Amino acid sequence: MESKLGGNKSTRRVYGFDEIALVPSIVTVNPDDADTSFEMGGKKFKIPIIASAMDSVIDPATAALMTKNGGLGVLNLEGVQTRYENANKILEQIAEVSKEGYVELMQKLYEEPIKKELITRRIKEIKDLGGVAAVSATPQQAKEFGIIAKDAGADIFVIQSTVISTKHKSTTSKALDIKEFCNKIKIPVLVGNCVTYKVALTLMGTGVAGVLVGIGPGAACTSRGVLGIGIPMATAIADCASARDSFYKENGVYIPIIADGGMVVSGDICKALACGADAVMIGSPIARSKEAPGNGFHWGMATPNATLPRGSRVAVGTVGSLKEILHGPAKFDTGSMNLVGAIRTSMGTLGAANIKEMQNVDVVIAPSNATEGKVYQKAQQLGMYK
Repeated sequence: MESKLGGNKSTRRVYGFDEIALVPSIVTVNPDDADTSFEMGGKKFKIPIIASAMDSVIDPATAALMTKNGGLGVLNLEGVQTRYENANKILEQIAEVSKEGYVELMQKLYEEPIKKELITRRIKEIKDLGGVAAVSATPQQAKEFGIIAKDAGADIFVIQSTVISTKHKSTTSKALDIKEFCNKIKIPVLVGNCVTYKVALTLMGTGVAGVLVGIGPGAACTSRGVLGIGIPMATAIADCASARDSFYKENGVYIPIIADGGMVVSGDICKALACGADAVMIGSPIARSKEAPGNGFHWGMATPNATLPRGSRVAVGTVGSLKEILHGPAKFDTGSMNLVGAIRTSMGTLGAANIKEMQNVDVVIAPSNATEGKVYQKAQQLGMYK
């Protein structure tokens, strides 16, 4: 519902995950029977979880592990893996630097040119390990890197920036034609990020295989503070899901939307699916695995920007293996492990047999849902307040 901010500025109330709750119906489903799979670009994935294209989250080995565990991992083609032969040495430097010296070090490390031969090598490493090779680049680099990636055997290409647009205005450069790019590369292309019905609908008309939803909610991202932009995720997902459904009704083509960022615990993922997402892209929960390349740290993709850094390095620690984080057993009561088990249990409790039914469960506005009756947990920093 629209209202006014002052005399002329129209506005509306929007919601984040902490302000909503999911409502059970009279039907329940055995969690073991819940189907958590989703399809994208002609490929079927057993779990609706994609690991973010971030240097602290995905390297060739963890990309292959994500495939083995039923999900998908995306490698950043503009990160340390394609700039350095020995990326592990660089990752160790990032983990060891002080808070005060972090941004300066990142800017220096990411000045190293991207090497095209390393793009090819990293993709082949993922394939050799049995993984689905999904890779990511910004719109500025996509045209060149997309062809290299395709020739190297990449299965999926992700075009990703803080905000993606099909109508970019510039006096100094020509915008990437996403429709032309999709036609030329001939492998599934995902694009992001967006947060509105209109932009999502426009992007779907370019021939993409999926749309990433979310601006600035990531654990290490500071874009909302630096740029002041973004829409809380519950509303953003619901708006873009509506665009997906409109596009399908009009064209008979189903383009999945992927909620990207803002999900720290399993309950957030369940809420994202209930708001309409087909899958989620997460970074910090995966960065907490012992196999993650971040060595217990996680950082934003825009942190190395030479003129306007927009990301922090956060200490996330290590809680267990990637398999334990995704499939359990959980060692903690915080929702940080056995994410798939939590999704199945939530789906079963809500009576949703598959993701499409999960998207149709009742959602209510419930700002007290996370605090009601939790006085002891809050006072003692336990459970939901760890």
